[in-house]
Formats: sequence, C-alpha cells, structure tokens
Amino acid sequence: MTRTTCPYCGVGCGVRVASGSIVGDPDHPANYGRLCVKGAALKDAVDLPERLLQPTLHGIATSWDTALDHIAGELLQIRDRYGPDAIAFYVSGQLLTEDYYVANKLMKGFIGSANIDTNSRLCMSSSVAGHIRAFGEDVVPGCYDDIEEADLVVAAGSNMAWCHPVLYQRLVAARERRGTKLVTIDPRRTATAETADLHLALKPGSDVALWQGLLAYLADAGKLDLDWIAQHVEGAKAAIAAARRAVPSAEAAAVVTGLDIAAVREFYHLFAATERTVTLYSQGVNQSSVGTDKVNAIINCHLATARIGRPGMGPFSLTGQPNAMGGREVGGLATTLAAHMNFTAADVDRVRRFWNAPRMATKPGFKAVEMFEAVREGKIKAIWIAATNPAASMPRASLVREALAACPLVIVSDAWATDTTALADVVLPAAAWSEKDGTVTNSERRISRQRRFRESPGEAKADWWMFAELGRRMGWAEAFAYRTPADIFREHAALSGFENRGRRIFDLGALSKLDDAAYEALSPVQWPVGLHGQSPPRLFFHGGFPTESGKARMVALACADETEDADFPLVLNTGRLRDQWHTMTRTGRVASLMRHTPSPVLAVHPDSAAEQEIATGSLVRVETRHGAAVMRVALDETLRPGALYAAMHWTDQYTSSGPIGKLVHAAPDPYSGQPDLKGTPARLSPMPETWRGQLFRCCEGVPPWNGKTWWSKAQMEHGFAFDIAGWSALAETISSEQALRGLLGISDGDELVQLSFPRGSVYRFAAFDGDRLLACAFFGPSGAELPEAEFARDMLGKSLSALERLSLLSGTSGGRPARRSRTICSCFAVSEADIRLAIAEHGHVTVGDIGGHLRAGTNCGSCIPELKKLLADRKLAQVDG
Repeated sequence: MTRTTCPYCGVGCGVRVASGSIVGDPDHPANYGRLCVKGAALKDAVDLPERLLQPTLHGIATSWDTALDHIAGELLQIRDRYGPDAIAFYVSGQLLTEDYYVANKLMKGFIGSANIDTNSRLCMSSSVAGHIRAFGEDVVPGCYDDIEEADLVVAAGSNMAWCHPVLYQRLVAARERRGTKLVTIDPRRTATAETADLHLALKPGSDVALWQGLLAYLADAGKLDLDWIAQHVEGAKAAIAAARRAVPSAEAAAVVTGLDIAAVREFYHLFAATERTVTLYSQGVNQSSVGTDKVNAIINCHLATARIGRPGMGPFSLTGQPNAMGGREVGGLATTLAAHMNFTAADVDRVRRFWNAPRMATKPGFKAVEMFEAVREGKIKAIWIAATNPAASMPRASLVREALAACPLVIVSDAWATDTTALADVVLPAAAWSEKDGTVTNSERRISRQRRFRESPGEAKADWWMFAELGRRMGWAEAFAYRTPADIFREHAALSGFENRGRRIFDLGALSKLDDAAYEALSPVQWPVGLHGQSPPRLFFHGGFPTESGKARMVALACADETEDADFPLVLNTGRLRDQWHTMTRTGRVASLMRHTPSPVLAVHPDSAAEQEIATGSLVRVETRHGAAVMRVALDETLRPGALYAAMHWTDQYTSSGPIGKLVHAAPDPYSGQPDLKGTPARLSPMPETWRGQLFRCCEGVPPWNGKTWWSKAQMEHGFAFDIAGWSALAETISSEQALRGLLGISDGDELVQLSFPRGSVYRFAAFDGDRLLACAFFGPSGAELPEAEFARDMLGKSLSALERLSLLSGTSGGRPARRSRTICSCFAVSEADIRLAIAEHGHVTVGDIGGHLRAGTNCGSCIPELKKLLADRKLAQVDG
C-alpha cells in the first residue's frame, strides 16, 4: 500500500493506493478518509491516453540530451545578449514543493532574474498580499479543526460545496452536531448558499463595503476587544475611522452592496454575537482588482475582535490548487524570495550566501499578467511554462497566444498536450501525479508526502530533474547536484531555518536533518516546525506577529468606486464546476466526471435574457472588449440581474467557444497583481440558430466543423458525444458523403447508412464496421429535442442486432426513455429523474432517505446541496398544489 496525496484542490486529502484501488486515507488529518467526486475518480485518471512520451524540438522527436542542451545554449545566449530579465519561468500549483524549489533557485539565484511567477498569481496572490500587510508574513493562522469548532462560519466568495467538498462535508457534520450557523457572501446562489442560514447576494465587487460596515458596526456596538488590540494590533484607530467614513451604518452598507437592510443587520448581529467565528474565503475574494483590500477588510474584523488563533475562530484562506502554498513557501511568486523572505537587502544577501548564488536577483520580477505582456512586447525572449496551460487559463488568452507565437523560445513541460504545448518550440514530457515523488502543503499549512506508485511512461521525467539538469548544463553543476527529492527537501528546510531566529514564522528547521528513510516515511505535519519540533495548529492569539513591532496591522481601507460601461452593460463572472479541474487535461477524459455538466453554458438571469427574447438552450454571442464567443444559454435565477456566469474549464479541445479566458479582462489588483476574473463588462446578442444535432463517435479528435457551427465535446465510456448547432444551412455541414465521413470519423471502407426526412429537416446517419456501431449523427431543426439520440449514445461501440439497427435509424429508440436526465450523483451515476421518482414514489424527505435508497450523497457528498434542493422543490410543489 502507498500513502499519497490527492492532486486536485488545496484541501490536501490523503489517499491510499493498493491493488489498483485508490481510496481516502482514514488516518490523514485533512480528510479522515473522505474524498470528493474528483478524488474518488482518481483511478480512472491514472492511465489517460495521449500522454507526452518524448521530448520534441520544433515538433520533431528528440533526446533529452539534445533538448536540454538546446535550451541551455539558447538561454545562455539570450542572457548574455539581452540580460537575465529577458528570460522567464511560468510555473504552477500542480508542481511539488521540490520542483518549485529547484526552478526558483535556478531563476532567482543563478540565471539572475526574479521573472518566475506561478498560476497561483491568478488564484491566491491577493491572500498572500493581505497576509503580509496584516501579519508581516504570508501565514494562515488557523486549521481545519476550527471549521468544526466554530459556532458561525462565513463563506465569503467560496463555493466550498463544489470547490472544497471535503471541508464542506466536515462543516455539514459540525452543523448537524453543534448547530453551526452558515452565512454565505456571494453574488450567485451557489450550492453552498443553498444550504446556508443566510445568503448575502451582494453586488459584485462590493465586499469591502460590507466588511467595512461590519467593522464600524462592531466598534459602535462595543464589540471590539480593546485590551487585545492595545497589546497586539497597530493601525486600529485609523482603520476604524476609515470604515466609519466609508460605510457608517448597516443602512449605508445595504445601499452600496444592493442587499436588503434586514439581511445586512442579521449578518452584523450574528458576527457581533458569536465569538467562535471562522471566515472562509477563496476566489470570489481574491480574483478581484481590489482583492487585497477584501482580504484585509475580513482580517480587520477578526483582529479587532481578537478572533484569531483560538479554536473555532479566525480568517481562513482556502487555496485552490494542491500546492499553491508550497509554491509560496519556496518563493514561486515573482514578488518574494524563498522561505518567506522578501527583496530587502538583508534577505537578498541571506539567500545569496545560503545558495552561494553568483547572480542573485535583487528586485521583484514580472507578475503573471505583466509577464505575458512583456513576452508580447519582446522584452522577454524565452519562457519556460511548467504544468499549466496559460493559453487557455490566463485572462485575455488570445493575447497570451499571440505573445507565445511571437516569442523566440517557448519551452513547455507537461504530461499531456494542451493549447499551450501547441505553441511551444520545445515540449518536454513530465511525470504525472501517480509518478511524482515529493511534498505538498495544503491550506492549513500541513505538509504531506506525495509518493510515486507507478513508473512514468515513455521518457517522462520529474520537473525538478528537468530544472536541475538545465542548471548543470548552464554551468552550475555543484549547486544542482540533487540525486532525489529528499536532497531538495532538506535544503529547502535548512534555508527556512537559516539565520531565522524566530524572525519568520515559516520554519522547517527541525526537518532539515531527515535522512532518506525518514523523508520517505514523513507523516503529515504543520509548519512551523522549528529546531525543537513544535508544530502549533493555531498562531497569533498571544501575538508574536513577524512585523518590526511584533504587532499585527489593521489596514485603513477605502471602498472602490463603481464603474459602469454603457457599451457592455452586463458583468461576466467566471469560476469552477463541481466535477472538473482547471482546463480539463485530466478530468475531461474521465467519462463519469462529464455526466454532471457535459457541455459549457453561459448562465444568464431571466430578466437579462427577456430583454432580447433569449430562451434557455438557445445560442447567443457573448462579447467583451477582449473577445467574443458563441455559447449555449442556461437561464439561471441564482444570478443577480445583469450578471453572466461561465465555467473556466472548457478549452479549444472541448468546445468551439474556446476558453472563457479569451473574454476576461486582466484588471490587476495594485498590491497583489492578481487579475479580476469575476467582473468583466460584457454584452449579449442572440444568434439565429437554424439547426441542431447530436453526434457520437468512437474515434478521437474533433470533426472539421465550419465557422458557423457551435459544438461541445464530452468523453463517454466508449467514445465521444458532441452537442452541435449551426446558424447557416445544414447543407454546408453535410454537403457530401466525404464530408459526412469526416464528421463521423470513419474510413472509406466503413459502412455509411442514413434514414432522413428532408421535408421535416430531420437527418439520421450511422456508420458501422460489420455490426459494430462506430458513429452516428442526428440533425433536426432549431429547438429539436432529438430523443432518438439517447438510444444511440448507449449503443456506441457495441455490436447491434438487426432490430437494434432498425430502431437506431427509425428513431423508435428501442423502447428506451426519450430523454436522458442530468446526472446529480457522479459517484454512483444517479440521475435527477431517478431522484425525483424516488422522492415521489417512496416519500423520501431527507438526504439520508435518498442515500439509503439510491446511494446518492453517501460517498463524497458533493451532490448533497442538489439533493436538498430537489427535496425542497418537492415540498414547495406540495404546498402549491
């Protein structure tokens, strides 16, 4: 059996691997055996097709020696001709800490530039900046146990039911045990909000005003801990005065946020009256042009009430990626040095001496948005992108693609082909999760081992090995003479304790002497772990902040002015889905994870849709100042009027609309550099759909659609399903037999049959290899339901009898249900129709009733909010009836 750590979100769940099974580790303190739906499907993501297996140079397979020698020679020439700042690394929270450490050391200490940044810049950098402003260091003061010990949990910009499901289940259990109150603050009524005691659907971007109003309320109600403030906090007087000026009352907060005054008062009263309060915040807070101020507005309220560092209380940043915090620890951000040091003269000198670095960077480098702008402007001549897909995930993704296409040297290391590898001069095959060995740090500062349990395919290598090999080839063999990840970890831990003497909270000094066996056996441990081995779960209640004064800092804040764009009157918000991860490199190829949301949609409030007579399921053109896309609409009353919402996951490999990042503006926070991904001005216009269809085919790839077709692609057990529609004549898509064969992905030797009714604009095509169904396509007029396609979906890849073949083409569907219901529980493939039927026929009234009957909600629990909503719908229908 191998104990390792899940590679998805920042919860850092432990997993056990044995005899081909992958299950939650009951002994890991992050999850105690629980896994979310993505974690539960890890076994299906281990052997995915289309792995990168060999280095390529300009698209031609080559050896590692040739590829790395080429990179080393090019980087040395660029550095000598243009200087070190002409080189950049863009890395990822998917890397292990050891990978991150070597990349950061190579760039900042030896190449001589701080131009290494990470996709965590898009995720958590506002939390980093807020922590440093308040505490003096990037420190999360609490632990997961606080969620279970709180009497009030505030989820601010955090849909934890979908994005951190295991923590959400720990919260659900605590609510059942101790009656914990839950308040959600989010413009959308998310799955988390569905189960909350109070949901504050505030105007996008108005969070600072809400928390400023709370601070003023706490001060006026006499709820501040003045003695604690006097001992441990500075800046309180100015921060409170600023809050009173900006938002002097609950009534003022209601006006700015667009909330009902009674709801604001209820929240303020709950917070004031409940000492054991935890505020969980995530991307809805961070991904903003005022994200750092949002973070500090939250922290201000906790510092002012001394609700920090004790059980059941504190501000708590939930990280998005499995090792976002590990990357922050080793200096993976362009604005910091390793081991939580900064670009002060003393810290630069300290790191230089520890590394014996010949060209130590002395100033911050380009942050992510700036970095790709510098590539586009020609300031950066070479960029290495590791374990991330910025051609899809960055805001203004089209400009990022232009930048990479024009860059003289683009190196990409990844496990699978992506939108970004397509733009690379050198592609390096990287080891994937099951093949990697090292450590990660989760949201509660807990370091866990990620252990390899299988060999890498082909010539795939660990990321740390690639960077170390490059360092050796660039002339620094002694500094990069690592044999194993354990060597790197020991050096990382030693640097954290080097001349520390309690100046920095981040300290792994006690782990710097681990031998290889102890590193291999390392159990999950929270930092700091100093020379005496202490590992406190909570920090700061007794002070000891790593600032010059030893006190925390409350920050005086001003509320941002609202800006409106008359040409783009709507607001586009982006985010995550329950069953998908980032740009779907792994999860998009797991059929069970595509059942819940098989295709991308643009969620639109019914009022906004009604203005232009847009119906659910229709096509629209959504446009911003940075791009446009055609998408299918889902009317959604959980949004505020004027708001749009789209998931971040889909890319060119999965839909014609491409990554939503092409539309998103890149307005950065002035302190953190984190771009706003939640508030892009946008507008809609209807598209004149003339036909729609369903295509199922066994073969890989995407058919050669014309430019007047919208499509999305979803993995199935035996092939791929395409949802398609067009706004030109259908004849342009099925113009000839050759075009049909290309559409179906079949060869000239395969049998092609059809049964069509042109007068009704209904066309059915199928392709066979003998009796085996290779592909089929169904087309109908705009708005057609195409129920016969569901039978074909189930038959794909199977051998059909004569009767089944006739049913397939005649549209009788072989007695199957006319329409496939949406999957609610991905773990056990339980559909919405199954659940509604069980509720109606068996009188189920609780989630436990449904679980006992259908098993839904009994594994990862991610679907529990939707189960509760279906139960509530049933109760409402009974009342109305």
